[in-house]
Amino acid sequence: MEFWLMMCNAFLLLTVFVSVLTVSCTSVSLEENSDSSPFSSSFLFGTASSSYQYEGAYMSDGKGLNNWDNFTHKPGNILDGSNGDVATDHYHRYLEDMDLMVDIGVNSYRFSISWSRILPNGRFGNVNQAGINHYNMFIDGLLHKGIQPFVSLTHFDIPQELEDKYGSWLSPEVQVDFKYFADICFRSFGNRVKHWTTFNEPNVAAIRSYRTGIFPPAHCSSSFGNCSNGDSEREPFIAAHNMILSHAAAVDVYRTKYQKEQGGRIGIVINTLWYEPISNSMEDKLAVERARAFYMNWFLDPIIFGKYPSEMREILGDDLPSFSSNELQKLKSGLDFIGINHYNSFYIKDCMFSSCKQGPGASKTEGFAFRTAVRDGHFIGEPTSLDWLYVYPKGMEQIVMYIKERYNNTPMFITENGYGEKESHNTTMEVLLNDAKRVEYMNSYLESLTIAVRKGADVRGYFAWSLLDNFEWMDGYTVRFGLYHVEFSTLKRTQKLSATWYRDYISNHRAHRSCI
Repeated sequence: MEFWLMMCNAFLLLTVFVSVLTVSCTSVSLEENSDSSPFSSSFLFGTASSSYQYEGAYMSDGKGLNNWDNFTHKPGNILDGSNGDVATDHYHRYLEDMDLMVDIGVNSYRFSISWSRILPNGRFGNVNQAGINHYNMFIDGLLHKGIQPFVSLTHFDIPQELEDKYGSWLSPEVQVDFKYFADICFRSFGNRVKHWTTFNEPNVAAIRSYRTGIFPPAHCSSSFGNCSNGDSEREPFIAAHNMILSHAAAVDVYRTKYQKEQGGRIGIVINTLWYEPISNSMEDKLAVERARAFYMNWFLDPIIFGKYPSEMREILGDDLPSFSSNELQKLKSGLDFIGINHYNSFYIKDCMFSSCKQGPGASKTEGFAFRTAVRDGHFIGEPTSLDWLYVYPKGMEQIVMYIKERYNNTPMFITENGYGEKESHNTTMEVLLNDAKRVEYMNSYLESLTIAVRKGADVRGYFAWSLLDNFEWMDGYTVRFGLYHVEFSTLKRTQKLSATWYRDYISNHRAHRSCI
């Protein structure tokens, strides 16, 4: 009898203990959901990267030349004379880097596939099985660590063969190549990849490759840059048109052949700038709308609405390509989400009805909307060591709300946001690791993002640029964006203050999930 009494008492104590735990966990859940974190339980916290900036492994395992391999090997194109031949050697060190992701606590990782690693010669050659095998192992490794792959088909790179053969983005043929490449990727990896993007920042690629000429293939007119060939007034719009239709072709393949069975989503990543009118005049306010049209809406309007922005058509007329009825049919495939890369904001001054000095945005092909960071002698936000980056957290909320309203609250992901620091010879390791400015930047921009989410913006993820210091395009290795410091002579990774902060931020916003 005493035995059974003891057993009953023990059972009652256990029941009370479990009940207390349940009540405690429920209270955390309610508190976090109502007071602390506006992010859903499925929200993706991650870091972002790209194949050329990270992988290295130049020409390894059957990889072919891409446009950036070709461009960086020509003297004078990169500030420090470097290239991405080794980069962070992510191709060989990805398991080590996944452990860094686990330490931070991210549940997703955004990366791009090297097109020339899969198809060294585009559709004119064989599929490189070694490239397929690499990404299969990489994706499996992420999933094994509980990290969702978030994949871009291209991040500024394209096989050099396609540039040499027909001029890459200036030819409609590129649409056939991109569709072929996308089909291979969906077939090879789509059973595990649930978030696809076709392009990273095609608006940046069109401008820098074909207007200013600072990206390969370095096309521009003399008034915009120092190039040996190109037409800055026409080529950006031709290239953009082919990028938009390449997006549509890839989405159509995904919709018709893979999406139903694989259950994923597909979108595009656009670079976004928030613009404020430099004055309260109607002219400057209209110039802001033109600036948005000629930068961001240039790509999103055709994909979502099936037509270019009216501001572009009114100014450019027939210089802006038109969509045929067949192309409009392709555009109906649209997208499932919008990827937003956001770092910075600027003031805009009208140049259509007022005189402007020559500068960014002032030309006809940029909408007669001059862009500047200064108004009445004051910067729009705190300047940084980078001449293009000013800290203006409010811009995050504003750009998200603008996209929410214009594009019917299409689901959004913040696919890049981060703080870069230019390294000088006098910078000590202690200063590099104690990156308090990066912490302040990320914290303020994420706080601004939470305001937009609380206002109803359907934002489903945030990806910090970037996990590691890496090859930063024309700046080479002179600018650092990483949460982890990379010593490029040894490739040693060292945690920065920002990595610790991001880990704590993610943990705090996931506290309500700890008692499921």
